[in-house]
Amino acid sequence: MRISVGHLYPGYLNIYADRGNIAVLERRAALRGHALEVRPIGIGEQPDLAGFDLLYVGGGQDREQALVAPDLVERAEAIQSANASGVALLAVCGGYQLLGRSYRGRDGSVMPGVGLFPHETVAGTARMIGDVLLECELEDGETRELAGFENHIGRTLLDPGAAPLGRVLFGFGNDGESGLEGCRVGRAIGTYLHGPLLPRNPWLADWLLAQALAHSSNGEPITLEPLADRLEASAFRVAAERARKRGGQR
Repeated sequence: MRISVGHLYPGYLNIYADRGNIAVLERRAALRGHALEVRPIGIGEQPDLAGFDLLYVGGGQDREQALVAPDLVERAEAIQSANASGVALLAVCGGYQLLGRSYRGRDGSVMPGVGLFPHETVAGTARMIGDVLLECELEDGETRELAGFENHIGRTLLDPGAAPLGRVLFGFGNDGESGLEGCRVGRAIGTYLHGPLLPRNPWLADWLLAQALAHSSNGEPITLEPLADRLEASAFRVAAERARKRGGQR
């Protein structure tokens, strides 16, 4: 099957090798006989976002976020409509912040967001940085661990009742206090985890691929054949152990 991916602002939002997430999806799709077709989407370009099976927004520094934010806000209705129609989405760090309602800087200025994720972000005074380990439960009821790396000064505050991506075992997460990390709305996932995220968490890569394939097949559920994942499992163990060595559970 063909999986169509819209990669928003790859020239601006690609900190900490976040582009590697796309490479993982391409490889894992190809190993099952599927083709990932990636289209970069730049500022001012207006493709039909509902025509993609997966949208991807990486992380960036404050300057790059400010450059793309006005263009991204203009796409707010299109992004929300694509999500409602079943398009999968992964947003990392800066992309995760921009897909919320707003970001308030330390100077009091407010950067409006897309409003897909039910959260607001405010700038803190201390940077939250280091390895993270989460406990996640998606719709199949199975609990899994997710490992990654965070580096952010923003404190993201989820609305009451909003679904997080996971609960923090070690690390800071959204705000360093709630014990929650990321957010999920339908097939859309937002997270602070860099590194990139998917090479060491193949189960999440496969979840995203399955969601994208389901959209490509007009809602038909897709079961992916398991892969060996020996190197991926080793990468996860190393990252998880680093997170555990950070100190107490949060």
